[in-house]
Amino acid sequence: MSNISRIEQLENTVIEAMHDLKALDIKSINVEGVSGFTDRMVFASGTSTRHVKSIAQSVQKAVREADIQLRGIEGEDVGEWVLLDLGDVVVHIMLPDTREFYAIERLWLDQTA
Repeated sequence: MSNISRIEQLENTVIEAMHDLKALDIKSINVEGVSGFTDRMVFASGTSTRHVKSIAQSVQKAVREADIQLRGIEGEDVGEWVLLDLGDVVVHIMLPDTREFYAIERLWLDQTA
C-alpha cells in the first residue's frame, strides 16, 4: 500500500469516527510539504465538553481497532480542545468558541494557499 493511500485511509477512519458521534463542521487540511510533523490536520467541533470528549474517544477507539498507534493526546481532561497525534494525521476537536478564538485552521489554510 502506498504512503498516500495509508494516510488517506487514516484520515477517512478519523472522519468516519467523528461522523458516528455527530461532530460538527468537520474539515481536513492537507499540510504535506508545509508541516514538518504531519501530513493532514482534521478539525471538528462538539456541542459541549462532554461531546468533544466523546468524539475524541470515538476516534481513539477507531484508530485502535485499525491498529494505528496514538502518539499522544492533550486536553482530554478539560474537553474544550482535544488534540490527538496520530503521526501522519493530527486531530483537533474543539468547542465552537475555542475553535473560532484560536483559528488554527485559518493559519494552516494561509500556509497551504
